[in-house]
Amino acid sequence: MSHLLLAFIGVLAFSPHVLGQDTFDWNKIKPSEQLTWTPCNINFECARLSIPLDYNNPSDRTAAIALMRQPATVPTNSSEYRGPILFNPGGPGVSGVDMIQGFADSAREMLGPQFDLVGFDPRAQMKTIHRSEPFHHGPRASFFASQAERAQLPSPRALNASDDAFGWTYANRILQSSLAGARDDGSLRFINTESTARDMLRIVQAHGREKIQYWGFSYGSVLGATFAALFPNNVERLIIDGIMDPDDYYSTSWMRNLWDTEKTWNTFLDGCASAGKDACALYAPTASEIQAKVDAVFQQLKTRPIPAITSLSDSTPSYHIVDYSLLRQTIFNAFYKPYATFQQLASAIHDLSLGNASALYEMSVEGGIVSPPYLCPANASEVAHEEFFNVQDAEFALGCNDGATVSTDYSDVRAKYEELCASSPWCDAWPVRMNCLGWPEYLKNNKTLSITATTSFPILVISNTADPVTPLANGVKVSKAFAGSALLTQDSPGDEEIEFLIASVSAF
Repeated sequence: MSHLLLAFIGVLAFSPHVLGQDTFDWNKIKPSEQLTWTPCNINFECARLSIPLDYNNPSDRTAAIALMRQPATVPTNSSEYRGPILFNPGGPGVSGVDMIQGFADSAREMLGPQFDLVGFDPRAQMKTIHRSEPFHHGPRASFFASQAERAQLPSPRALNASDDAFGWTYANRILQSSLAGARDDGSLRFINTESTARDMLRIVQAHGREKIQYWGFSYGSVLGATFAALFPNNVERLIIDGIMDPDDYYSTSWMRNLWDTEKTWNTFLDGCASAGKDACALYAPTASEIQAKVDAVFQQLKTRPIPAITSLSDSTPSYHIVDYSLLRQTIFNAFYKPYATFQQLASAIHDLSLGNASALYEMSVEGGIVSPPYLCPANASEVAHEEFFNVQDAEFALGCNDGATVSTDYSDVRAKYEELCASSPWCDAWPVRMNCLGWPEYLKNNKTLSITATTSFPILVISNTADPVTPLANGVKVSKAFAGSALLTQDSPGDEEIEFLIASVSAF
């Protein structure tokens, strides 16, 4: 194996979901059509790029997107300088600015000094309102007038948690779509993957180049494949990692994601059985006995949820009810980073069996599944707005604008769910198709994209064998769609983080 390939494999050991803390005041930067970089957050540079809101009417309204880069450490006039690499962490709609702060040092160590490592916030990424000035430049994805209003609508439960859980989610998503349409400021329709791909070409051109270098994870694989299909002659190096099926995504089916999820769960059961009681709190001699322990906890929580209280302070309250749904969602969330979470998960489930829910609750907070009780801010500061926009509205907007219309006929929705359940017992934790129930028709992109091409340089497709939401079969399919592409497969569990280095050491 060449040293270059070893270096490339090494960088994949680091998860792109290690997010950095952004303390920069983005109001210092005026959006422009040129990239004017300003020092920010110690080792980075920040910029705002002005782009057309509507590429069909480029002289009409403009939008602004935020970018952060760790510059190459070789001079730009050096023969070693290789230009920018754009990164997208998935979602859809997750912040590339946050990603690059947590991922750049690890990527730099493996990729070398010759690249600018660039993260960008895709259209409508609302974690920090002031980065891309959505209220002034668009597009905006915000379905609630305030965080207090948002907090009144609880998150959906696991779809099999109770007799009314499926119907509750059905109603919740139709209500949310109605709110999206009502709160639209006129720019929501421009939040789609095709426009984001065109934004990436603008970013490349603003760097004085015509061909992209790109690395996208999960939904970032759809974005990368869409770019390659739209602009096959503008590909210099393009990596898509953790592959979603673009046809499944653009049809709003979401039926091909869970094909390997049970394999991920089985690595938990088998790993615990192999580890021994000193390394795994749920230990039993066989995987089936460990499964029985987990099933018993599930049954207990369905009828008797457990309160978890870590703080009753007036200023920092932290408590929740741990029920069947929260356990289900926390386990599913752990599938994304098994080497980092499985041992912790085993201990938390063991504690639940003893009536202690604190560890499971803390895992759910760490994973972003639940938040401590919401407190209204003392004043309407930018910090309060920043907290408000750490939400999923952009994810819904992208997926629903991109996809085909989802029928709201209840029997049809139920039939599609049963079809999904035939492919995986984890279907209850994957209500993604239902997110688009009742989505306003006028917001649709209404374009059929053929995701296939012969690119100016072959793309690299990366998949692993036990991925909970982007199965290997998707990587095989997408690789065949792009002539000359290579498929790199890693035999490991987890999503979007092919942990080559960590995989040699079991968490147990």
